[in-house]
Amino acid sequence: MSGQFDLTELNILQIMEWLPHRYPFLLVDRVTESVPGKSIRALKNVTINEHFFAGHFAEYPVMPGVLIVEAMAQVAGLLTIMSFGQRKDNEIYFFAAIDKARFKRQVVPGDQLVFEVELMNFKRGIGKFKAIAKVDGQLAAEAEIMIAKKEV
Repeated sequence: MSGQFDLTELNILQIMEWLPHRYPFLLVDRVTESVPGKSIRALKNVTINEHFFAGHFAEYPVMPGVLIVEAMAQVAGLLTIMSFGQRKDNEIYFFAAIDKARFKRQVVPGDQLVFEVELMNFKRGIGKFKAIAKVDGQLAAEAEIMIAKKEV
């Protein structure tokens, strides 16, 4: 795993250096733990100011499940970079597959999502990850995610 990073934690400024996502689509606030080539733990603080709460749902704000899965994929992207080195300017990781997605708990303003992502396999620019999202220790969502590197 040449080129892997020794950092185990990342703040939002470091995350923004590594991921191409920006507001309102950057969905990871901090990396709290990582073992390159193996696993990562990250978090997102969910606030009422999130743009999606205006319409999902105005009377009962709930974070859309697809955005929870997107956040898990962003964390998987961070693990990939930490494991295999910084992506080139013309490379982006895209979803290749989402399998076994399950939603177990609603995520609402005031919650802190904790993501735990484990690398299952990585070959020829395609990674497979097992991802879970928890709130207060309770499972909120889980999925197997594949991401693929593409030159743009």
